[in-house]
Amino acid sequence: MNRKASAVWQGGLKDGRGTVSTESGVLSDAAYSFRTRFENEKGTNPEELVGAAHAGCFSMALSAQLGKAGLTPERVETAATVTLEKVADGFAVTAVYLDVSATVPGAEEAKYQAVANKAKEGCPISKLLNAKITMQAGLKA
Repeated sequence: MNRKASAVWQGGLKDGRGTVSTESGVLSDAAYSFRTRFENEKGTNPEELVGAAHAGCFSMALSAQLGKAGLTPERVETAATVTLEKVADGFAVTAVYLDVSATVPGAEEAKYQAVANKAKEGCPISKLLNAKITMQAGLKA
């Protein structure tokens, strides 16, 4: 299975502009720039897109692991905070924090935490990232 996305960048780093698109068309020429990435100007940036991918992937991985444990979630909500930091040779994504909240009828806290940790380790996007991944996994009643 292959999924495709593309980017076009025009101009210098600080004065240039770019667009990102996905094969599915969900993103089509979505604008990004130095300012949307480093100065909090409105618009997208690569780290935000990685966060969305990680949150979506983890939510599905948690649902799968809960299913293997005989549990069916009603709802899984995941927010991913991606940290981009200046390092010796430029910038790097150094960490991702997953804030997870799930409604899982019949789940016991200890079992849920074990399943959530297994999902964090097994999520394909977690495996992709060369960053410290931490998580807080809450269980809703």
